Amino acid sequence: MTLVRGDGTFPSAAYEREDESPDGQFYTVARKVVHIDDGAIAALGRVYGEMLPLHGRLLDLMSSWRSHLPSDRTNEVVGVGLNAEEMADNPQLTSHVVHDVNRDPRLPLEDAAFDGAMCAVSIQYVLHPLLLFREVRRVLRPGAPFVVSFSNRCFPTKAVAVWLATSDAQHVMLVRSYFDAAGGWTGIRAEDRSPADGDPLYAVSARTVV
Repeated sequence: MTLVRGDGTFPSAAYEREDESPDGQFYTVARKVVHIDDGAIAALGRVYGEMLPLHGRLLDLMSSWRSHLPSDRTNEVVGVGLNAEEMADNPQLTSHVVHDVNRDPRLPLEDAAFDGAMCAVSIQYVLHPLLLFREVRRVLRPGAPFVVSFSNRCFPTKAVAVWLATSDAQHVMLVRSYFDAAGGWTGIRAEDRSPADGDPLYAVSARTVV
């Protein structure tokens, strides 16, 4: 099955990247660094505390060595990412799956298996956003939230062209459009959760239609 790039609104060129080599190669080496500063990390923890259920099973999409969930979480958390070493070092993951969502947006997960999902500071790398958002919807239970957060940092050679060519405010609009165009989401909510000092932080969230 050949997957067409784009979100249904932008031409395929919007999802081109400077580095088109397989993402699995780029992420072979573990990069155990955080991509937002302490203030933004704390703000993201507050977002998760407000929007994600305290109990139940969560999906950490495009996961790494830190999930930034509040310390009071009692969730089962499943990570899906590209580097096994990073995810193995994540104390909040109970299990993980190595999977490249750009190579194949179809998630190797069961239907309606999760009570919530999150994707932190990685949406700028997604080549097939509509297909991926539909897959997240598929693996979530009815009424479950999906929280997409981002800042102004990225690996520029791997970020898609439309992200690099637009502003923070336009990034918010872009992610909202992914929820809208994918269908099956309700209560789309976009927030600027930037701390007073430090990196900006934005969160766009929605819930699966009941």
